[in-house]
Amino acid sequence: MSQKHLKEAFISNLNGTSLLEISLGLTLAPLCLLCRGLLLILYYLHYGRPLNSRKYSLLLDFLVLVSPLVFSCTVLSPVMCCVPAILIAFCAGIFSKIYSQRKHKTRVPFRQIVKDFQETYLDPDYIPAITAFRVYVNVLTSISILAVDFPQYPRRFAKAETYGTGVMDFGVGAFIFGNALVCPEVRQKSCVTQSKFSSLARQFFSVWPLIFLGVGRLLSVKSIEYHEHTSEYGVHWNFFFTLAFVRLAASLLLAIFPKNISWIVAINLAVLYQLTLNTTSLKMFILHGGDGRGTRVGFLNANREGLLSLFGYLAIYLASVQVGLCLLKCRNSVRGWIQVVCLSLLTVLMLFLILHFSQAHADPVSRRMANLSYCMWVVAHSLMFLVCFVVTDLALVFTKLLVKGSSVPCCWNILKPHSTSGKRGTEAMPVGRAGTLSHICLISAINKNQLLFFLLANVMTGTVNILIDTIHSRTAFTLCILHLYMFVNCLIMYILHAKNIVLKFW
Repeated sequence: MSQKHLKEAFISNLNGTSLLEISLGLTLAPLCLLCRGLLLILYYLHYGRPLNSRKYSLLLDFLVLVSPLVFSCTVLSPVMCCVPAILIAFCAGIFSKIYSQRKHKTRVPFRQIVKDFQETYLDPDYIPAITAFRVYVNVLTSISILAVDFPQYPRRFAKAETYGTGVMDFGVGAFIFGNALVCPEVRQKSCVTQSKFSSLARQFFSVWPLIFLGVGRLLSVKSIEYHEHTSEYGVHWNFFFTLAFVRLAASLLLAIFPKNISWIVAINLAVLYQLTLNTTSLKMFILHGGDGRGTRVGFLNANREGLLSLFGYLAIYLASVQVGLCLLKCRNSVRGWIQVVCLSLLTVLMLFLILHFSQAHADPVSRRMANLSYCMWVVAHSLMFLVCFVVTDLALVFTKLLVKGSSVPCCWNILKPHSTSGKRGTEAMPVGRAGTLSHICLISAINKNQLLFFLLANVMTGTVNILIDTIHSRTAFTLCILHLYMFVNCLIMYILHAKNIVLKFW
């Protein structure tokens, strides 16, 4: 068997993992972010100044924000359930140290601190949880697309063949979800008067880089006979095409229907698609082809998974538009965001109940078809992932209030809180220097050039696979390669960010 066929077999015919393991895994990124923030606050408490060295900031960010994720999906995967508990204990230890040291300087009762925290004003123009969500989906995807070719990456984390919930199955849907959170329909203010035709035309023009990248990936993969998982999207289709066509279709639907009912459109689309799968021969066509033997003759037959799964991904996108609209409602207090967290958790619980019902009476989760169960699963887990980042940011806001003057990059800017006497300040003033630290933050660096980051990850993944026999690599070598691969990509983003270069020309 050739190397190409060996690698294709290595990533095929898999069944995924449990929903619980994926849920536990999703807490790692927010915990890493919390750990980084607490370490920076502790540094400020000790030295009376923020960490201004770009070199050490990059090293800290990489070691705390990225490296634990590489270990968790390789050598630490057998004890995945213990990793979040270890990180929580570590964060609790740092917080305890911060709280105990600041108590020597002030004797404000803890109950009063909590009250002041709830009444604290936050900058309503920036929601760091959305940035962190989108960046970490990109980072986790970049780690997985290379790590999956190494034996140290558990097969249960890879994409399931037909039914199942693999970590990489979630990553595909989460990418769609994250893109919709910041789409023009969400960011555009309702008071802005703009013709739907001009807005739609702008959307059609804006997706040309994705189509260009899709064509480039298709030509490069075919020309070098790179290994492919055909049942993922088909013979010619790929994820860049899916991103482009979902965005175009969503823009068209949102030009027809009011965007504040996008969740209703999403539900109807997902349910109608599932009914079509169950009541017609469409499901058999997707799984076994037009002749029932899995052949790939004709464009539709050759790319049936990629083309027909667009309906499911479109439903995810529209549901995410509704989430984005809800998040961008002006909330300038911690109390308001706590209410958002509670409402979101109730929504997640409801989605999981619907998922259980859908799997029992319709179909199990299938990324290959992007069926109703898959849509419910992706939206539920994405919303839970997003809520974890909101909770992380609120925890860092609380800690920053304990240490006056401390700042954490890519965290909420604190505006002047209410005084302890209960009187409101005459005007909101920024507290700390969060804005001045954004230039030394890896999250901000990746966020500025997300498409380039993902493109570089794909290019470097292909290069590594061409140069290295990944299937037979030893553990130490695998960890070195994965860390070098991620560090080079992060370093490039960091340098571009330091020079204020954004490679976006469309």
